[in-house]
Amino acid sequence: MNVEEIQSSQPVVLQMLQNSIVKNRVAHAYLFEGEKGTRKKEVSIFFAKALLCEKRRDGKACEECNNCRRVNNGNHPDLHLIEPDGLSIKKEQIKKLQEEFSKTGVESKKKIYIIVHSDKMTANAANSLLKFLEEPLADSTAILLTENIHRMLPTILSRCQTISFKPLPKEQLAQQLIDEGIQPHMASLASNLTNRYEEAVEICQNEWFAQARIIVLKLYEVLQKSPFQAMVKIQEDFVQHFKEKDQVDRALDLLLLIYKDLLHIQLGKEEQLVYPDQKEKWKSNALQVSTNRLSTNMTAILEAKRKLNANMNSQLLVEQLMLKLQG
Repeated sequence: MNVEEIQSSQPVVLQMLQNSIVKNRVAHAYLFEGEKGTRKKEVSIFFAKALLCEKRRDGKACEECNNCRRVNNGNHPDLHLIEPDGLSIKKEQIKKLQEEFSKTGVESKKKIYIIVHSDKMTANAANSLLKFLEEPLADSTAILLTENIHRMLPTILSRCQTISFKPLPKEQLAQQLIDEGIQPHMASLASNLTNRYEEAVEICQNEWFAQARIIVLKLYEVLQKSPFQAMVKIQEDFVQHFKEKDQVDRALDLLLLIYKDLLHIQLGKEEQLVYPDQKEKWKSNALQVSTNRLSTNMTAILEAKRKLNANMNSQLLVEQLMLKLQG
């Protein structure tokens, strides 16, 4: 990952870390916390590389010196990466790390260790690390990574500077999902429903959700022809699939995003479409409806979501909404 990608995904974190290097205020221990997919590991390696770099500028690694090359190749002797051995990080791994740190830095004066999934340390491993953090060696830097900060020992938290990683912007989240083999139309939709990576993956892999998307798209299509046909569709498909309150709420979200897409088509913002595979089909619809009408329909859907949360009968609510959307 290059600096531009890190800059676009975690600009605040990157600036904070670079400033700490420039002002010579690098802490002995950091805790990088945030959801999966927020690129904590990549940033930790980028930070470690900047600390070890022989020719850094403005807190950034030069990418050309021997130290930078060795970090990029994963074989710098003064950078140690620890990951769970099976389901946990064990005491033996921390003990081995301490032995390594008792030696003098090989390539540089600094020694750095990164612990991935640090919340998965066994109790013995965590206590061993705590002693390490309480008496840090000169020119050593610890970087702990976690997706579950609440599982960390308070005594470890108190000895680390915590840096929180924000969820990815939806465009980046969608691209990350696509890079992992998820269909673009599903990645686009999931990234507009959540900014949490794990939830987005869950949505994309959920067969119920894939079917939900099809049903809502069909309902919209039928609604353009007649409200009567829409009522029949609700009886045949909608009620059978969206049985729980939270499922109906999800259906309303999917419907709302359709009308947002129509608005995006009107405004020429087709790169922002949530349903890009429906673009050609919806172009004529978008041109035939006024912006005010789209706004009224979106307001009606948001009002339906409010009523749903106030425990209104979901079938009656959706039937009333169809009539409003038909206008």
